[in-house]
Amino acid sequence: MDRVVSRLSVPSRASNKRAIRRPELRKIVPLADTTIYELEQRGEFPRRFYLTPRCVVWDLAEVEDWVEERRRASDAALIKKAAPPDVRKRTTRPVKQ
Repeated sequence: MDRVVSRLSVPSRASNKRAIRRPELRKIVPLADTTIYELEQRGEFPRRFYLTPRCVVWDLAEVEDWVEERRRASDAALIKKAAPPDVRKRTTRPVKQ
């Protein structure tokens, strides 16, 4: 009995972990599913894992750390903004000269 009590009284690190599913991830990270998938494939976003064969989740702490890291990188101007598109190259709705 003492072994059970001592094991339960010690807080485990895993008890603080929380997994989130895709709808909650979308609320935290407003990116398209394909963008998240591509970032995962490049190792630039926390990896998903399977709880069951059909249930995919992300570790909430890892996602929050990623968002904070992106905020710091943005504040430090390490993230380059995309160049505006060259509208003269459009095939539909060409720009009138």
